[in-house]
Amino acid sequence: MKVLLINGSPRQKGNTSIALAEMAGQLEKLGIETETVWIGTKPVRGCIACNACHNKPGACAFDDDICNRISGKLDGADALVIGSPVYYGQPNGALLAVVQRMFYSNGAAVKGKPAAAVAVCRRGGADAAFQTLNMPFQMMNMPVVTSQYWNIVYGREPGQAALDAEGMQTMRTLANNMAALLKATGGKPAPGSDEPWAPMHFIR
Repeated sequence: MKVLLINGSPRQKGNTSIALAEMAGQLEKLGIETETVWIGTKPVRGCIACNACHNKPGACAFDDDICNRISGKLDGADALVIGSPVYYGQPNGALLAVVQRMFYSNGAAVKGKPAAAVAVCRRGGADAAFQTLNMPFQMMNMPVVTSQYWNIVYGREPGQAALDAEGMQTMRTLANNMAALLKATGGKPAPGSDEPWAPMHFIR
């Protein structure tokens, strides 16, 4: 079984990387394969609601940034972790653009798979960013894996996240819980509902 971790920080070796590495290391100890991908620092497009991806399922119509390269790894993963620094109480905007386009164009690849979000901050705003990262998981019927606390790690200067003893423990506990869920289900996605979607609009 394999967990895909997305480092949504523009700093490849920053504190978000440290948090995800702590989790990945624990997963590997428990016999779960991991792969960590970095969104990089190049420009990322936002979704323009063109719906062109409906004509080419599995990929966003824009193929000139990191989105489709990360999206292409979803089929080979049994679970997903998304980590982000906190900017103005929110996740990194480039990461949100990737997640929104990826889930909209390739949602079938994540539906029912366990997921977790990780927020890394200097001082405040982590809970709001953490909630924002979790919301797409719930829309995709993805079981949200929990830990002993919200998945938050603190650190401002490079490397300080490793000094957050409770944060590192939270990452290891999160890894333990994700591994237990994957092993209990054999890596099979949650079945969800058999009912067809019944969308409801409020403007008549």
